[in-house]
Amino acid sequence: MTHAPTAGLGLKPQHYAEAETCPTVGAPHNAQAGLWFEVHPENYMVAGGPRLSWLERIRTRRPLSLHGVGLSLAGDERPDRDHLRRFRALIDRFEPFLISEHLAWSRRGGTYHPDLLPVPRTRETLGLICDHIDDAQTALGRRLLIENPTAYLALAGHEWDEVDFLVEIARRTGCGLLIDVNNVHVSAANMGFDPRAWLDAVPADLVGEIHLAGHRPDPVWGEGLLIDSHDAPVAEAVWKLYTTFIGRIGARPTLIERDGEVPAFAELLSEQARAAAALAHVLEAV
Repeated sequence: MTHAPTAGLGLKPQHYAEAETCPTVGAPHNAQAGLWFEVHPENYMVAGGPRLSWLERIRTRRPLSLHGVGLSLAGDERPDRDHLRRFRALIDRFEPFLISEHLAWSRRGGTYHPDLLPVPRTRETLGLICDHIDDAQTALGRRLLIENPTAYLALAGHEWDEVDFLVEIARRTGCGLLIDVNNVHVSAANMGFDPRAWLDAVPADLVGEIHLAGHRPDPVWGEGLLIDSHDAPVAEAVWKLYTTFIGRIGARPTLIERDGEVPAFAELLSEQARAAAALAHVLEAV
């Protein structure tokens, strides 16, 4: 692989064959030359079988990133040691160029919840999160990128602005930030803040990756409550925020996420090509 990662796609099982054989030429701005794939490590924490073999073959052609959903870094319990051990085994085997997790909690008392749940941004929570990130980075032997969550309801007890909270975590632990621009857009609509001002406050040096995804209005509340559904194309408002953001901070590896209503691989590649073209424009302007 001779091309640096630019715009990537979340890898889905129904697209394994096309992902493995996807050409590196012929796309706008040679977009597919920098194509990479992201997977959730929890789906590959197995002793063997076809999914690991598929991933091995794709890894020989394309860079991979591992985007965790199960470490529960913002919970009140330390990250599970067995989970970290299996995560580390995947890192050692597939050598991802990025690894990341969410600033959320999903586990307590041995019970895993299906959602990435928010926490109040307090001094106590800050200390716990930093301890958990330190544990994870030590066990994994790698720097983590931490993703900003989506907000749906106002939580009481916040002592920190969200961006300041993320920055303080990064400064204390040495982790980086994964900025999900769709999450910013959805949270801003739901909570009533300016998404561009939020993005403008993020220090460029801390951003290691960007996510783009689709969202939908809530079926009951409509546009009054947006849902980070990952089952639709990236909205034009999100594309606009993204191009402004990378125009300020510079090009960063950018992922197109689609987890529901997954379309044909070619349709996802068209969104990937749009992100790649935006990144190329930024690089050409330097």
